[in-house]
Amino acid sequence: MQLPATSVIKPKILYYGAPVILLTTYNEDASVNISPLSSSWGLGQNIVLGVSTEGKAYINLKRQLECVINIPDQTLWENVEKLASYTGKNPVPKHKQEMGFRYCKDKYAVSGLTPERSVTVKPTRIKECPIQIEAIVKDITIPEYDPVFAIVETEVKQFHAHETIIKGENHIDPTKWSPLIYNFRHYYGVGHELGKTFRSET
Repeated sequence: MQLPATSVIKPKILYYGAPVILLTTYNEDASVNISPLSSSWGLGQNIVLGVSTEGKAYINLKRQLECVINIPDQTLWENVEKLASYTGKNPVPKHKQEMGFRYCKDKYAVSGLTPERSVTVKPTRIKECPIQIEAIVKDITIPEYDPVFAIVETEVKQFHAHETIIKGENHIDPTKWSPLIYNFRHYYGVGHELGKTFRSET
């Protein structure tokens, strides 16, 4: 089999296919912010997040040091996209206004998702997400080479999963779990494309 040739390109973004997460954090007035993210990875019992330093999630994480990492499946892509053009930061930063972002206080209402009380942290879980992970912030690092983003290290405190995707006592059944994938600003499940985000250029 002959392998295809390669070409050097300069993509604007490097979201080459990672699970979408909906990060819930605690606002100053005890309400909850929901932030769609596509940069996260697991390290043992810890989850590392890539978070914009210009968003509300970053402000909340620095102050409260708690969050819930909610992982939607492919059926929730439209709910995720309803959140995509909103920010919890008021006033909206000028550059975000130019990209089409608007302020939204109640992101549960705009997304059509349902809050559920957490057990170990203050931010609520998202009931529709098949996986909901309560976590505490252990460290926040801002790289000198790119201060627009923060690397947030969290420690898992409690892991919730819909019973329909659990296998045995403590395992997720991969034949029944299909995370929503963010693939170069398009949404995918395991297989065909489901739709694309408002910022997609393709």
